[in-house]
Parts: sequence; structure tokens; C-alpha cells
Amino acid sequence: MTIKKRLILSNLGMIIIPAVSILVVDACLGYLLFVVFKGSPEGETLKLLIRLRIIAAVMILILTNGLLTYSVAKHILNPIAELAIAAKKISEGNFDYRVKSKANDELGELARTFETMRRKLKEAQATQKQYEKNRQELIAGISHDLKTPITTVKGYLKGIQDGLAKTPEKLDQYIHVIQKAVDNMEALISELFLYSKLDLKQIPFHFEQVDLYPFFVDVIEELSFQLEKENGTATLLADPTQSYIVKADREKLKRVVSNIIQNSLKYMDKQEKNIRVRLSSQPNAVMVEIQDNGRGIKQEDLPYIFDRFYRTDPSRNRATGGSGLGLSIAKKIIEAHRGTIWAESEWGKGTTIYFKLYRVIP
Repeated sequence: MTIKKRLILSNLGMIIIPAVSILVVDACLGYLLFVVFKGSPEGETLKLLIRLRIIAAVMILILTNGLLTYSVAKHILNPIAELAIAAKKISEGNFDYRVKSKANDELGELARTFETMRRKLKEAQATQKQYEKNRQELIAGISHDLKTPITTVKGYLKGIQDGLAKTPEKLDQYIHVIQKAVDNMEALISELFLYSKLDLKQIPFHFEQVDLYPFFVDVIEELSFQLEKENGTATLLADPTQSYIVKADREKLKRVVSNIIQNSLKYMDKQEKNIRVRLSSQPNAVMVEIQDNGRGIKQEDLPYIFDRFYRTDPSRNRATGGSGLGLSIAKKIIEAHRGTIWAESEWGKGTTIYFKLYRVIP
């Protein structure tokens, strides 16, 4: 019942209930005094009837007013008071104070809207805390990863200043190390800049229809040439008669595949390096599997490999250091395509990265 109807009925009740009640009481009193007790319609009996009538009318008005006021307070004033308390609690930063209401009137709707707002504020507060934590982790990661190449540059420059590079060969060696450290810093800053813009959704995407079969034929051809020098192979497994057309940003997709493959090659511990790509056409999606025969990932590390700056190798040595952002960037790009990405791995045997993209239905 709406508040308007409740107030109208309450006002009508203030008139109708006392009037009917007084008539009933008056009839009962008259019957008792004049019929049961055989009183005289005049004199003291009439005066007693008038007094009792007045007392009964006052009591009926008081009782009716009290009951109707209690009803209005229970259904209108109390919910407003609860909302006022809840608003104060939330203004003080307490987002755990809940407002419950089963009423079907405007105040019930207001309470449910208020409760929805409270939950969203609580979620926003949790998100803000997580962002703050991520920001601190990001700063710590950047500081750690920049400290090593900067220390290397300072050390070798100091060596040059102190005359330790006494021969042209030694000087070239020092300069080469410095250049490599600078390149590492430049790559880290570039990837960090890309990740930040992806995180803030400031990178434009140019979607087009991309046939993943010829796309990966080119990838495998280039990768095979690279692995030939290291006694490795790259293989594409796909049915050419199937449709592998997706809507994607070709350049961003190349970045995803490149990051996954480079990450695989970085952790290869076998003499013969093998990369296998498999395409599977599904009713509404195309699934890509990129499998390696590297050292694999431990199960306790697997849930975190797409987190920024996370490395399964805590030593962060030069061989496996990287920026720690490659798979994070890949995940951001796939999510921008409304796709999904995940990994499966067996320690000592290798890792498979999967991602799905929506298929274009012919």
C-alpha cells in the first residue's frame, strides 16, 4: 500500500471509527441503563448517560488516535528514522550498516535503493583499497626493476671514470653492458606505459575481420626461422577447411601472441625447443592454444602469472627477468576483445596458454 493511500485511510479512520464506536457505545449504554436497569429517561439516569457518553467518546478518541498514530509511526516514521541512522553511519564511513525493509510502499522502495547504494559504495571502497594496494605494488615493482639497470649503468660508468677500461676492447665491453642496461630500462618503461594506457582504456582498438589460420601461418613461419638456430621447431595444428575468422585488432593480437611466445622461449630448459599452436573452431568462438615444452609452472604460481610484475622466478635474473608485464598486457588486450585467457601447466613438462575470441559467423 502506498503512503498516500495509508494516510487517506488513516484520516478516514480518525472520523469513521470514533463516530461508529460512539454510536455503538451510546446504544449499549442506553440499553443497559433504560432496559436492563429500568432507569428513568429523565433525571439522574439521563445525567449519568450523558456523563458516560462523554467519557466513552473521549476514551474512544484517545484510543483511536493512539492506534492510528502508532500505525503511521510504525509504517512511515520508523523507516524514515532508520534511513536517517543509516545515512549517518555511511557518512561516517561505516558501509556495513544494513537497511532492511519488506514494505511495498515508497519508503520500502527507498530503503531498497538505499541498500543498493550502500553495497555499491562498499564495493567502491574495496575497489579503492585494491587500487591503492596495486598502486603500491606497481611502484615497488618499478622501483625494483629500474634499480638493477641503473645500478649497472652507474657501476660501469664509474669503472670508465676510474680508468678500469684501459683497452679499447675493455671499453667496448663496458659500453655494450651500459647500452644493454639502457635498452632494458627503455623496454620496461615502454611496456609499463602500454600497460598503464590499457588499464586506463586509453588505447584505441581498430577491429576488423581477421582469419586466424593465415595469421598463424605467418607467425609459425617466422618463429620456425628463429628456432632453427636453436634446434627447435614450431608447428601449427589446424583444419584449413574450418572457419577461424574473428573480429580483432590485428596489431594488438600480434602483441598478444608475441608476448606469449617470448615468455615461453624465456623459460625453455630443453635442448630442443618446441612451440605448438592449435586452432579450434567452436560454435561462437575460436580457441587458440600455444603450447611449449619448457620447464612448466608450479601449481601455486599458476593463478598469478597474468598479474603485473609477477614472475615465477623470484631471482629476476637476466636470463628470465623481463619486465613482468608481458602476460599482463596479453590479458588486457584479450579482455578488450571481450575474450578470455588462461593457462594450464605441468611442472617439468611445459605450459599451454589458451585464449578465446568471438568467431565471426558467415
